[in-house]
Amino acid sequence: MIPTCQIIIGDCIEQLRKLPAESVHCVVTSPPYYGLRDYGMKGQIGLEKTPAEFLRKLVEVFEEVRRVLRKDGTCWVNMGDSYAGSWGAQGRSGAMANRSVIAARQIDSAPKRVSKAGTIPGGCGLKPKDMMGMPWRLAFALQDAGWYLRQDIIWSKPNPMPESVQDRCCKSHEYLFLLTKSARYHWEADAIAEAISDESRARYQRAVDNAEKYDPTRHKNGDSSMHNSPMEVLTRAAARVAEKGTRTKRSVWTVPTMSFSGAHFATYPPDLVKPCILAGCPAGGTVLDPFGGSGTTGLVALELGRSAILLELNPEYAAIAKRRCDITPGFNL
Repeated sequence: MIPTCQIIIGDCIEQLRKLPAESVHCVVTSPPYYGLRDYGMKGQIGLEKTPAEFLRKLVEVFEEVRRVLRKDGTCWVNMGDSYAGSWGAQGRSGAMANRSVIAARQIDSAPKRVSKAGTIPGGCGLKPKDMMGMPWRLAFALQDAGWYLRQDIIWSKPNPMPESVQDRCCKSHEYLFLLTKSARYHWEADAIAEAISDESRARYQRAVDNAEKYDPTRHKNGDSSMHNSPMEVLTRAAARVAEKGTRTKRSVWTVPTMSFSGAHFATYPPDLVKPCILAGCPAGGTVLDPFGGSGTTGLVALELGRSAILLELNPEYAAIAKRRCDITPGFNL
């Protein structure tokens, strides 16, 4: 079956409500970051007056996402952070990258609007220069809404955007959260396993050999006291590593950022999306991105033999996504 890519233009909540329940296997997305850019679109997310309003809007979006996701589905959410009073300093920019955030937002964060307590009105107690913690605020809000928060993955950027700050380190990471509807879900660990060196493989084998010497009966006697001990669990894991020459993928992913000249903005890189789809979406399944942007999720899904559904508010972005993803006869705009 030829994978297809469907791009739907419109408000993501309205379009999500039109999709059948439990119709997608996997979700990979990067919502607009809070206070980053004004894209000039009515109904855009990211320019709410307060962080609380922003989070409520995203929780509403992901309620519909959860409805269309299968019970065994996975949901991957990339979210960057920013600092109070520094709107637009962090995160993914777009075709409107030369357009700063709305003046009212800048006014709200100006020193004259700071309360006597030193906080920004409506800013969840945030003070100017506070790191906002939006990725974790979103993760906990979704957890409170019923999602399983399975893991935080660090996207480590070896080539981060330079910053002119002199009183903190240059930020070189973002978060990628793995969320699920159920405690059990589709997961292909081998599809994203990391290769190990011959030296490491030999070290794991020595650990297995030593364990055999410590308790040579553990594999022969089902009621051995070692059967479910921490040592036995570690030994079984070492045996798998020694046999396959791979290890379970770690939670820090080093992936360089990539610019996309087609619209003069930085998208999240395909190499960040690939492990999500390989591990969390079965072959021939369907991947959804409710914030389709330039279509990176769709492009990667098609390359990996999965179908894709992209929702995008901005027709200009949808046109870019169409050009990037139009690599299969199954394309449907």
